[in-house]
Amino acid sequence: MKRLTILAAGFGVGLTVWMLVRFGVGSILGLIAAGGWGIVLAIVFHGLQVFLSASSWWVIGGRQVQDGAVLNLWDYFLLRCVREGVNNLLPVAQVGGEVVSARLLAHRGMGMRRAAAATICDLTVELLTQVMFTIVGLAVLLCLVKRSATTDELVESGFVVLLIGVGIFGSQWFGVVSVIEKLLVRLSAHLGWTGVDGIRGLHEEIMLLYRTSSRTVIAGVAQFAGWSLGAVEVCIILHFLGHDRSLAAGYVIESVGQIAKSAAFAVPGGLGVSEGGYVLVGSLFGMPPTVSIALSLIKRLREIAWGLPSLVTWHWLESNWRPHVGISSTSGAHQQ
Repeated sequence: MKRLTILAAGFGVGLTVWMLVRFGVGSILGLIAAGGWGIVLAIVFHGLQVFLSASSWWVIGGRQVQDGAVLNLWDYFLLRCVREGVNNLLPVAQVGGEVVSARLLAHRGMGMRRAAAATICDLTVELLTQVMFTIVGLAVLLCLVKRSATTDELVESGFVVLLIGVGIFGSQWFGVVSVIEKLLVRLSAHLGWTGVDGIRGLHEEIMLLYRTSSRTVIAGVAQFAGWSLGAVEVCIILHFLGHDRSLAAGYVIESVGQIAKSAAFAVPGGLGVSEGGYVLVGSLFGMPPTVSIALSLIKRLREIAWGLPSLVTWHWLESNWRPHVGISSTSGAHQQ
């Protein structure tokens, strides 16, 4: 697995270097420098997207958990930052952040089963809303540009993504998590592993969270709003680069760019592949490759600006986080 990660990272770095050399390192770096305050504004603006994603997770996971422990929105905000920092900056397949944050959530007082269930549900809602975001973006694309081989390929890719999203969600309802759970429990018993008993009943916990339909809908709205704000971020960056595009164009650029990054889940941070996605869709709106690559790299600077403090926060949480018990909510939590 480590060897595959190294190979994937090498591929991503090689692809990025090739694009920089192919389209001119000097021109791209010059555009990034011209971004100036636009980069700062994009970094600050991303906080609103993190807040919406954290709110979605909070709605699904809940505030009051076991033994009177209380989880507030700030807790989920910190965990969301850690989650993104691990996924964007560490050599993991874009899911390591979920594992780390679920464990921290359990440590905060939620318990491993509930924490894992809440994280899986939130990740699923995030995936489904990203699929919706992509489909809407492709529909807008067809309204803005003429049909071509590129648009046909993008639409076909959109349908594949839709099927994958529906398949992942449907598999949870049909008990895939339950099967995995039973296999893990049996394997742990055979090998003498400890700590696996905490996930017993994971499937039932996930279904319980999904059946609270109002929570799922509210969480989905928050996640979709977060994805959509990415279009505003694109327009902000392009404005400071001197290549203004409409909000509708920004919506399409962001939706295709994000799905390209997600599709390259095996490549740490989607390095190189994400840039290629922006170049492809940017060309449909008359954007030079240098501008598309500069846009993608500025978004990576934003990821670094958020990610490095988040990794520091992760290490602080590991040693200093303890369950927070609300004085007025303890009795109510025991009654649930």
